[in-house]
Order: sequence, then structure tokens, then C-alpha cells
Amino acid sequence: MAKQSFLQGALILIAAGIITRFLGFINRIVLARLLGEEGMGLYMMALPTLFLAMTLTQIGLPVAIAKRISEAEALGNRKKVKQILVVSLAITFISSIIVTMIMVIGSPYIAKTLLTDERTMYPLLAISPIIPITAISSVIRGYFQGKQNMKPQSYAQVLEQIVRILFVFLFVYLLLPYGVEFAAAGAMFSVIIGEFVSLLYMIKMFQYSKKIRIRTNFFSFLRSSKDTIKQLFSIALPSTGSRMISSLSNFFEPILVAQSLAIAGVAATVATKQYGELTGFVLPLLYLPTFITHSLAIALVPSISEAEAKNNRKLIHYRIHQSIRISFASGAIATVILTLFSVPILTFMYGTANASHYVMFMAPFYILLYIQSPLQAALQALDLAKSAMWNSLIGAVVKLTILFLLTSNPNIGIYGVAISMNVTVVLITLLHLFTLKKAIAYYIPVKVLLKMIFLLLASFLAGYGLMQLFESAIHQVGIFLIVLLLFTGIYLFILFALKFVTKEELQQIPFLQKWLS
Repeated sequence: MAKQSFLQGALILIAAGIITRFLGFINRIVLARLLGEEGMGLYMMALPTLFLAMTLTQIGLPVAIAKRISEAEALGNRKKVKQILVVSLAITFISSIIVTMIMVIGSPYIAKTLLTDERTMYPLLAISPIIPITAISSVIRGYFQGKQNMKPQSYAQVLEQIVRILFVFLFVYLLLPYGVEFAAAGAMFSVIIGEFVSLLYMIKMFQYSKKIRIRTNFFSFLRSSKDTIKQLFSIALPSTGSRMISSLSNFFEPILVAQSLAIAGVAATVATKQYGELTGFVLPLLYLPTFITHSLAIALVPSISEAEAKNNRKLIHYRIHQSIRISFASGAIATVILTLFSVPILTFMYGTANASHYVMFMAPFYILLYIQSPLQAALQALDLAKSAMWNSLIGAVVKLTILFLLTSNPNIGIYGVAISMNVTVVLITLLHLFTLKKAIAYYIPVKVLLKMIFLLLASFLAGYGLMQLFESAIHQVGIFLIVLLLFTGIYLFILFALKFVTKEELQQIPFLQKWLS
């Protein structure tokens, strides 16, 4: 499989992201309708613990692998590539075994004492076997990213979602009669099967495309890789620090929410329901455009690493600027749609619009989240992962502090969680921008900022006009889809009129190459 350019690689990941997000929403709709709000609360309360365990296992290696392999490929150093793979596989294998054992043993304590709902023990135990699977998968994924070949992991993502959907309905349907906690555990187990099938595909692609024999002289390469270990950990430790901070923040979040709402006089079952609405219904909608920004971030690391190895500062600035433009363009349309049409969207998806007020409150702030991933990727690619880690730490401390102070107030309650999330998104994004400005004198031009503001205002007015025009029929699925299509057409017209996307960038899309040339 051939190497792709930055934008081609990002487009492949975006295409895969569109498919996987669509399939993921089908999966979430099935879960929401089968498990209900309480079951979704149990499911979502267990996930942060899993993410923390995966962070401990991978130790930030995927980003480090991608960067160092990209540099080695640029210099034609195949021995270095093998050393990177050998070291990474050894580290992740050992860490995954240790973390899995700790999670299995500690699940009862985490469920009963920290999450205050002992029923979460079942989904925690059910998901534990996924840790070594994702550990190996992360190494192979980092290898392909470093070689700037995004196809294998893109195909693997789609395959994983298809397998997960096939099994989630089966397991939840079979286990629901035994209790909602067992059904949530069944949903978790379907995730394991999907990840395992995805890993098998990645291994097959690695065997097909590799020019390196991993098992040959494995231990001799491991013993001679001291410098490689140092180079990997110079990126991996700060990167895992950032992820650890995020994972710990997400781990303590449901604990603080449960404890804070208890102080505010909210019953445990009501708190679980409210948290399930916010994290199970609202956040997936707000995070929908992040598959585009995440794709750009993945492609950005090896691209900037290669440019830095060649000392091409101009290209580094252009790549960051390019990723911010595309990320904002994808996020702005989502922000406007969610702000204006949250009620019909939630009703069609989940059968209830109870959480619409959260969506309308949070969507305008979350537009800054969509440029956060490319900014963090740029910092990591420039060996500024430590700065990104400190930014994440500041954001996490502020988030948990605001969450506890506001959520424990009976007059604010669950809205304190939403406010803390908004503040954190804005703060971390601004800190990343400040760090890039200080390190490489990067800043977003005033002309581009004005275009961003105009794009938001013009598209909001267009969307509001359409909503008023079709107000009486907006709750019919067919009419709503027509409104979305009309709005998308208007938005694209504004986008191209402002030249947010250039002709050269459009020519990177395969089916537009001949038409635009």
C-alpha cells in the first residue's frame, strides 16, 4: 500500500470516520432504546475506567511511534523502524497484562465505592479483555501512520463497527431479562469482539505490507534499542501524561458528579439518569465532527514530523493553518445545526428531547473543541508534548473544581457539569494556541478569524430562516431531512464563497481531480 499525502491521508480517515460515525450512531440508538436512560448511565459510567486503563497500557506510544517512524522513513533507516516496533510491542504487551489484572481485581471496589453503583462492576469486568487487544492494535496503527498510509486503520475502523453492531443487539437482547447491569455488560462484550476482528485485519495487513521480520533477532534488537527507547519516551511520556490527565479527569468525573449531586440532595437513580442524558445523548452529538478533526490530527503528526526533519518551517505553518481551517469548517455546520435543531434531532434519534437544553447550551462553546485536536497534534509533532500535557492538566483541574463547586449547589445541579465542560474546552484550546505562538510564532490571521465569525453568523441566520419557514412541519422526518439538505447547500455556498477551502485542496479528492484540472 502506497504512502499518501497529508490531505489524501486525512480524507481517507475522514471517509472512514463518516462511515464509522454513522454505524456508531446506529449502535448508540440501539443501545439507548434497549438499555434506556438508566442502562446508558451504567454503560457510560464504566467507560472512563476503560479509557484510563487503555491509557496506562499504551503509554502514549501510538503518537511517538508515528513520529519516530516518519522521521526514520525520511532518512531511509529501516533498522530504526524495526527497533521502534520491537520496543513498542514489548512495552505494550507487558503493560497490558499488568493493567488487565489490576482492573479485574479492582472492579468491585471501583463500582461500589467510587462509582457508588455496584452494578457497574459487570460492564467493567466484561470489558477488561479488550486491553491487550487495543495495546497491540495501537502499535500497528502507529506504524502505518508513521509510514503515512492511512488505509489499513481506516478499513479496520469500519470493520470493527460492523462487527460491534451485529453483536450488540444480540447480547443486549439476550441479557436484558437478567437485569440492566447484565445488558450493559453484554454491550461492553460486543466492543471486545469488534476490536478483536479489527486487530486480526490489522495484523494481516501488516504481514502483507511489511518489509521487516519482527521475530528475527527480536531480543537482540530489544537489547540494542536503548536510544530508541529514550526517543520514544521523550514523546510518549508527555503524550501519555496528557491522555492520563484526560482519562483521570473522565474517571473522576462520574464519581464527582454522583457525590456532588448527592450533596445537592439528588437521589442516586436520578443522578445516574441525568448523567446518562448528558454523556450518553448530548456528548455524542457534540463530538460528532471530531472524526474529521481527529483524522486531520492523525495525518498531521507524521506530516509535520517529516517537515521538521527537513527543517521546512513554512510547510509546518501551512499544515497547521490548513488543518485549523478544515476543522473549523466541519465544526461550524455542526454547531449551527445542533443549536437550532436539537429538539427534532434528539427526538428522531432517541425518542425523547429531554436533553435538548443541554445541547443548545453547550454547542456554541464546543466549536473550539473542533480545532483542539489538530493543535495538540502539532504540539506533539514539534516535540512540545510536555507543553500540551501541562495545558491539559490546567484544564482538568479547572474542570473538576468548577464541576464540584457548581454541581453540589442545589440551584445549579447537573448544569454544573455542562458549565465545567464548556470552560475546559475553551481554556485548553486557547492554551494550545498560545503555546504554538510562543514556540514557532504561529497565529491565526485576523482575516481568517473574521471569515470564521462571518461563516458562523451567516449560516446561523440561514438556518434560523429555514427553521421558521418549515416550523409547522419540522418534526416530520422527511421535511426535516429536506431542511438539512437545503441548509447544507447554503452552508457550502457560503464556505466556498469565503474561500475556506482552496481549489488545490479540492483537487486532492479523487473524483474531483479531473473535473477541476
